[in-house]
Parts: sequence; C-alpha cells; structure tokens
Amino acid sequence: MSANTARLQRFWLGIGFVCVLLLAIACAQAEIAIPPFKKHVTDLTATLSAQELAQLEQKLTAFEKAKGSQIALLIVPTTRPEAIEQYSMRVVESWKPGRKSVDDGILLLIAKDDRALRIEVGYGLEGAVPDAKAKRIVAEIMTPQFKQGHFAAGIHAGADALIGLIKGEPLPLPSAKHSSGSRFDADSFVSLLVLSLVLGRMLQVFLGRLIGSGVVGIGLGLIGWMFFSSVAMAAVVAVAAFVLNLFLNANPGIYRGGHHRWPDQGYRGGGLGGGGGFGGFGGGGASGRW
Repeated sequence: MSANTARLQRFWLGIGFVCVLLLAIACAQAEIAIPPFKKHVTDLTATLSAQELAQLEQKLTAFEKAKGSQIALLIVPTTRPEAIEQYSMRVVESWKPGRKSVDDGILLLIAKDDRALRIEVGYGLEGAVPDAKAKRIVAEIMTPQFKQGHFAAGIHAGADALIGLIKGEPLPLPSAKHSSGSRFDADSFVSLLVLSLVLGRMLQVFLGRLIGSGVVGIGLGLIGWMFFSSVAMAAVVAVAAFVLNLFLNANPGIYRGGHHRWPDQGYRGGGLGGGGGFGGFGGGGASGRW
C-alpha cells in the first residue's frame, strides 16, 4: 500500500471519527435539550401569545430591577424521558438564575404535554418560599387555571404569589448595572475547548497538526452551534479550538509515547449580564400535575 493511500485512509478515518462524535452529541442534545437563557420568559410551545409574553416579561423584569431576585419561566412540550424534577435541575444548573452569593433565583417550569409543572427555588429563597408554600402555589393557584386552559392567567397568578412572598424577604439591593440580555454559558464554552484538546490529540496522530486542528475546529464549531444556537458563538468556538490545537497540542502526544500534563482547570463560571447567571439551587420547591 502506497504512502498516499495510507494517508488518505487515515484522513477519512479521522473524518469518520468526528462525524460519529457529532452524531452522538446531537442525539444526546436532542434528548435533553436546554434552550439558551436569553429572557425571563421562554415559551417553546407557542402557548402564550406575543402580548402575553410581553406582559410576563415586563412583570418579571420590573420585579428583578426593583428587588434583585430573578424569576425565570420555561415552557416546554415535554421533559421525557426525564422526570420534571431531573430536567428542572438541569435547567437551573445551566441557567443559574439569581445573583451570586445571594442565590435568589426561581425557575417556573411547565411541561405542557406532560401536564406537569414545577417551581424550583434557589438556596437564598428557601426561607421565603419553602416547599409547603411552593406546593400551595402549584396546587391551589396554578393548576386550577391550567385545568381550564387558562395558562397565561395561571402563570400570572403564580408569579404574583411568588413575588408577594419574595417581597417580604430581606435581600441585598439590586445592582445599579442591570441587563437581562442574552447569557453566555461559560461552563459549556470551557468544556468544549477542553474536549477540542482531547480530540485534537487523537486526530493529529492520523492527520497531522494542521489538518487535525482544522477538522477539530470545524467539528467543535458545529457542536458550539448546537449548544449556543448562535452562528457567532459557533465561529468563536471553531476559531478557539483551531488555535488551541494548532499551538497547545504541538508537542508529541500520549498516543505516540509522549507525556502530556493538562493545565489545571480552575475555572468556575456562570452566565453574563445583569445580576443573573450565578444562582445556586439545591432541589427546593414543589411539583404538580393538572
């Protein structure tokens, strides 16, 4: 077998490896997809009209500016195959609503096709919104409205009840700088770059440093697009992965008998924008069905 033939086989083997990886990640994302945290209200079911969305967004934004606490609403068709409690924790771990060290975020999650909802309460609000009160809001205020198909009314009533409880809680005043714009999931970004270094090590063995870095950059750019739903962020991930692999992965790798010591990953991130994106959650809250 000629050298050119062997090199071509290694090239297509590397391309096939990246394609399989992308397919596996795409399947995992489709199963447990979490939308980006861009606004207080995210409706993936078109349940709320444009006017209802605007009214809820205005209410929750005004409350955050006045009190500092952040209430986020997410409506999804289903959380299956996960229970709503499992999916809810995934969402708050990704979104991190609330302020750092205050942990005053709340997630109101509605799975419409499952006829299920959950209130997830941040650590800092467990005194103001204990499980028993969260359960009463779900069972006595929201689900009766949902049973009649009055989703906007039920959400407004639930939000008003939560706001009423939080208003009496002594919380730090909100920062003067406030924005509820799009949030950047820094944890996912760092994870993708670490993944790119691992994949780059493997592919550079087969394809060489330049081509291997290019393939990883393109592949991670596609993964970044699935994570962040943004072409701009996908481009940033692709360029960062390419540059990191071209220069940081230049030394002989472990697959050729070399030694490599990964840099310490001491990063601990959250979202950007406003006071949100840093809140901590421990599973407090309540679930219900209608």
